[in-house]
Amino acid sequence: MVTTNLIILAPQGLHARPVTALIRLAKGFKSNISLQKGDKTVKLNSMLNILSLTIKGGETITIIIDGEDETEASAAINHFFTEELKHL
Repeated sequence: MVTTNLIILAPQGLHARPVTALIRLAKGFKSNISLQKGDKTVKLNSMLNILSLTIKGGETITIIIDGEDETEASAAINHFFTEELKHL
């Protein structure tokens, strides 16, 4: 299991466009990928679940990845949040 804390660098936070890209990315891996904010955890397979967390810019979230390709998934998700999210 890989657990990573990330700060949302995009001032707009997670809205529909980046969430769609994130779900697409997560579906490319066999591992179970979840996102946690505070005490609420959701899987990265439902836009409504993710949007219900109302993640804003500057907030800290935790990504939890568990499965056979967790290392690769972790690297891809980290890259998404540190580089790609700024441009969506």
